[in-house]
Amino acid sequence: MNRIPPLLPPLVSRAVAAAAISVFFSALPGISQAEEDSDAAARTILQKADEIRFPISGFEVAVRIRSIEGGSEAEVREFKVLSKGNENTIVLTTAPASERGQILLMKARDLWLFVPNVSQPVRLSLSQRLTGVVSNGDIARANFSGDYTPKLVGVETIEGQAYHVLDLVAVDRSVTYQKVKYWVRQGTSAPHKAEFYSLSGRLLKTCSYEDYKLLGGKVRPTRLAMVDALKENTRSFMEYEDMKDRDLPDKVFTKEYLKKLE
Repeated sequence: MNRIPPLLPPLVSRAVAAAAISVFFSALPGISQAEEDSDAAARTILQKADEIRFPISGFEVAVRIRSIEGGSEAEVREFKVLSKGNENTIVLTTAPASERGQILLMKARDLWLFVPNVSQPVRLSLSQRLTGVVSNGDIARANFSGDYTPKLVGVETIEGQAYHVLDLVAVDRSVTYQKVKYWVRQGTSAPHKAEFYSLSGRLLKTCSYEDYKLLGGKVRPTRLAMVDALKENTRSFMEYEDMKDRDLPDKVFTKEYLKKLE
């Protein structure tokens, strides 16, 4: 008579099964430690670059936008920007006189336009053009680290200086641009330039971060030079000045509170 071999003890059986599962999953492709370290480094570089562009705490800054469209200089536009934490922003138009009093309110990635004597605000997208080459999101939201997943793709030397090169992919379609290529200086994490792309990969415009000066207690780029990649001889210059700390309670960034702003 054939003898049935004894069953393995339960603990031994579970150990064998666990070992087999471990071997199986270890054979599957995954994220290596080097890739994880690279992704973490990319996030750190992007966060530091954001902090150089603007403070995280509440602040106020004056912005002037000069544009050249088709070779002709357009009307200069001026704004006062109140921002807190890169998630809440108010943009008040101060010039030209015909548009004075218009207000953009951004909360997270939601954006509304308030026009004097119009009862209902108008919902806008961050990617819509504000003026010249400048989109709403360029002035209302500068939170690259919150809007994009970064990947460190290399190092490039420009005029003897080394720069990290990052590929940024939008976390969703509400973000101002779907793809960004970003150059950040090694050592200081200062932004140098950026290329902005559509979802299809078409280059929309380029931006240079220029004229670094002491602004709001830190050396920052005080001018952004934007060049339209689709329209010849079309560019805009965003100039920042008079940055100062402001205590901005969350209630300031509400539709109900805008009428109380000076």
